[in-house]
Formats: sequence, structure tokens, C-alpha cells
Amino acid sequence: MNDARVERRGVVTKVPTKRQTRPRRRAETPAATRARVRKIIARLDRAYPDATCALHHTNPLELLVATILSAQSTDARVNVVTPSLFAKYKTAEDYAAANPEVFEQDIHSTGFFRNKTKSIIGMAQALLERHGGKVPDTMEELVQLPGVGRKTANVVLGTWFGKNEGVVVDTHVQRLATLLGLTKEKTAEKIERDLMALVPRDKWTWFSHTLILHGRRVCIARRPKCEECIVNRWCPSSRV
Repeated sequence: MNDARVERRGVVTKVPTKRQTRPRRRAETPAATRARVRKIIARLDRAYPDATCALHHTNPLELLVATILSAQSTDARVNVVTPSLFAKYKTAEDYAAANPEVFEQDIHSTGFFRNKTKSIIGMAQALLERHGGKVPDTMEELVQLPGVGRKTANVVLGTWFGKNEGVVVDTHVQRLATLLGLTKEKTAEKIERDLMALVPRDKWTWFSHTLILHGRRVCIARRPKCEECIVNRWCPSSRV
């Protein structure tokens, strides 16, 4: 409560006044959320119709390796490392036979190079043992490979094989999905589940790539350009 001063017959007294509060935003119904998502997708589709994976690759093995390298790193950094890496290691056999100490130096600048070396060499050995050196095209088989979780599998399946088995949830997707009011969850698995329920299946892979691009270009974490955002009208976090 704030106090207002009122003067009566020369005596000043304090009168309690009610604090001004902003009206509370009404909870959005599931139907309203779905309708809003359709509008968001339509606008994003106009701006990013050809959104795709930023990791450079020419085959599924290269994409799989690049995605493993991208953990705790940036796509830009990985794209600096992979040209020479892919020239040196062309097949699963090449990776499986790699000298770990040499390979660590090859990927050193991507960070966590020891764990990534173990994962990539182990993944390649598993490809030789179980799949004839070829990258499998099912979620069940991919997540059984060393260093490959659901997120990495989604990248490979959606980007290379054109299979929408899920939504890739990286830091950009998690942040933008929260800002757009599409989820209240904190874990990648639960966020993915929420997005899969809202976004049409044929848009799952594209939607992930699009949110990543939009997060890098417009909805930047430390300085979001809300005034330039094409979906600010349907974003509950918009500053404009």
C-alpha cells in the first residue's frame, strides 16, 4: 500500500491508497495456442522457407560426425574444423582406425575433444560391427551408437533422410520455444514433446532449423530485436 497525504483543517493525515498493478494475462486455451502457432509458422515460413542444418556435410556420416562435434560448441566453429577432417577421414573404417591422440588434435578447437574422440571412434566401430559401415536411418538404431542421443539422431534423420521423427531441441530452440509461450518445461525431452504436439509433423525438422536461424539473426539472447521480429505480434515476450 502507498500513502497519500490529505490536508483537512490544517492537519495532514496519511490515507492508504491501492498500489497500481498490471492486469493479469488470461491463461491461453489449448485451442488458442494451436491457432497462434499456426500464425507463427506461416510468418516464419515466409521468412525462412528453405531453413536447413547449418552444419556443412555431403553425406550422412559427415553430418553425424559434425553433429557430435557440435555439442558444447558452435556450428561455425565445427564448420572450420570439418573440411580438413572430412578430407582425412572419409569412411567409417577411417574413423574406426583413427589414432585417438591424433584425432584429439584434429578436433581440439571444438572443445571436449577427448570425449568427442571417444564417441566418434566408438560410433564408427559400431557402424562397422552392426551396419556394414553405413549410417542407419531409424531412431532405434541411431541412439544405440556411442555418442548419439535423441537430439543427434533427430538431426540426421530429419536433415539427411527426410524423416520427421522428432524436434531437435538445442539451446536456441529451447529459449525461443519458451519465449513464444509454446512450453513451460525445462528439459529437452519434455520441450520436444510439447512442440511435437503443437507443430505439424511435416514441419518438425524445418521448425527446429528455423527457430535456430531466427534465434541467431533476430531473437538474440542478450539483445533481442523485437521491433524487427516478424512474429512479435504473437509472442507473449515481445517488448513492442
